[in-house]
Amino acid sequence: MPAPALTLESLNAMAPEAFVAALGEVFEHAAWVAEAAAPGRPYATVAALHEAMIRAVRTAPPDRQQAFIAGHPELGSRFMRADWTDASQAEQGSLGLDRLSADEFAAFTRMNEAYRTKFGVPFIICVRRHTRDSLLTQFERRLANDSAAERERTLTEIGLITRLRLNALVDGPGRPITEGRLSTHVLDMVTGRPAAGIPVTLHEIGATARGLIAQALTNADGRTDRPLIAGEPLRIGTYELTFRVGDYYGGAGTPFLDVVPIRFAIAEPEAHYHVPLLMTPWSYTTYRGS
Repeated sequence: MPAPALTLESLNAMAPEAFVAALGEVFEHAAWVAEAAAPGRPYATVAALHEAMIRAVRTAPPDRQQAFIAGHPELGSRFMRADWTDASQAEQGSLGLDRLSADEFAAFTRMNEAYRTKFGVPFIICVRRHTRDSLLTQFERRLANDSAAERERTLTEIGLITRLRLNALVDGPGRPITEGRLSTHVLDMVTGRPAAGIPVTLHEIGATARGLIAQALTNADGRTDRPLIAGEPLRIGTYELTFRVGDYYGGAGTPFLDVVPIRFAIAEPEAHYHVPLLMTPWSYTTYRGS
């Protein structure tokens, strides 16, 4: 990931106008949030700065808060509008929401219309923490909320969105935790040693598609040289790790196991998921490690 462009120290020292200009788009089309946070400087941590900005939104007059929420883009549009912020375009594009299939587009359109009819504003969710399947599941669940519960959920999601945006923009002490990590480790239980040279693939398993995320080869320690996912939130959803173990045991004759699939779910985007494989030529086991 590119290094943040600003430091907390420099933000604390800026004139109010420069501070607002630097952070004005962290909250969608709402420079007034940065204006409200400017008098609270100096902030000791990036997290404290974010908390002050969120507090400005939560304590804003109802009409201003409503207009701010209404100014967010809908999910799954096939056309990026000129008034979308760069951050919104990148967030939706990261999940391919700007290039949905006809069936996916129809599903998002139905959900958007149902949500707007009930609540009068766009559905807001931190896209970078979800797969497409998870987004649609959240749509359905949140449509059952009453207005008060859904307003609270919306403000929480805005906090998650802006926490990621601020972290990408500002370096300094006390940055909020926004990244997860997925790793694996293969052990040969016959020899009691790490298994090197095992091809590993990671796929996201969706309702209608299977998407390749990463490919790697285990090293002398039985691990991949880099985590399979790191430096970003883990998207909530279902995944499958596939280990090609047949060639590893092929020297002992035709092995019983050839390809070992492990399907699992991710529910904590900022957590570390370690999914090891403990194998013999005839059996295997796994667990969630650390």
